Amino acid sequence: MRKLPVIAIVVAVIVFLLANSIFIVDERQKAMVLQFGQVKSVKEEPGLAFKIPFIQNVVFYDARIQGLETQALEVTPLDDRRLIVDAFARWRIQDVEQFRRAIGAGGVSSAEQRLSSILRANIREALGAVRSEAVLSPDRVGLMNRIRDASILEARALGINIIDVRLKRADLPEQNLEATFQRMQAEREREAADERARGNEAAQRVRAQADRTAIEIVSEAERDANIIRGEADAQRNSILADAYTADPEFFSFTRSMQAYGSALKSGNTTMMLEPDSAFFDYLKSPLSRSGTLPSSAQAPAAATVEDAPAASAGDAPAVGE
Repeated sequence: MRKLPVIAIVVAVIVFLLANSIFIVDERQKAMVLQFGQVKSVKEEPGLAFKIPFIQNVVFYDARIQGLETQALEVTPLDDRRLIVDAFARWRIQDVEQFRRAIGAGGVSSAEQRLSSILRANIREALGAVRSEAVLSPDRVGLMNRIRDASILEARALGINIIDVRLKRADLPEQNLEATFQRMQAEREREAADERARGNEAAQRVRAQADRTAIEIVSEAERDANIIRGEADAQRNSILADAYTADPEFFSFTRSMQAYGSALKSGNTTMMLEPDSAFFDYLKSPLSRSGTLPSSAQAPAAATVEDAPAASAGDAPAVGE
């Protein structure tokens, strides 16, 4: 019975020692065994691990990919247009032992401060070597890769692996936005004026060409009309000549009748002519036409004709109404 308390104490001591000798490494962590501040071993595989109780202690580090966002940074590209830039990085602890030696006991918070300084310096260097247009163009991808590669080289000394770096924002400062917007507006207005000027020039060319084409078409039409009219007049004269040759007396009579019809319209028409005028040849009596005229016909006379038949062709002498 006296041995039971002793056995209980021994079991308790053993359990206590075992509890302080065993630790569990999670798959999301890396463990480092320290003895009086010196690194004794690193446990990266998940599972149970052992250490010397009371003399050694274990420090755990997150093995997962972590994110870091930088504060807004003002940079000045080559064209002296200041930009406000935000960036973020994805990183993880690569070498726990080197990480401990470089960062010390500060852990992740100290590492993020060091990484932030590295990123800011590389961002300034990369964006300061290009114009501001490159930051807002497809060349931005190349700039981010350049910042990432430079940061990777520097972060290796900290036992950190930088996986990626991206620029979140690249804006102008508030005091420069209004001037920039005005400059952009003036640029667009100038481009619009150039486009309008080119459009007016093209329109004038089209109108000039259309006017020239219209003049050519009208000229050709008038030429063709004159040719057709001349041919028609020639044909008409030919027909008249053939008619005159076939029967001169009948042709003269027909032409005179047409002239009478045109000259002696219905109504009061007065003509002042000589009595022996050829115009009245077919209105004279046979005696007068043979050359013997009454004595009263030897003086000028006036002829008044009312309600004469109308005709539609021929040339007439001057008529006064």
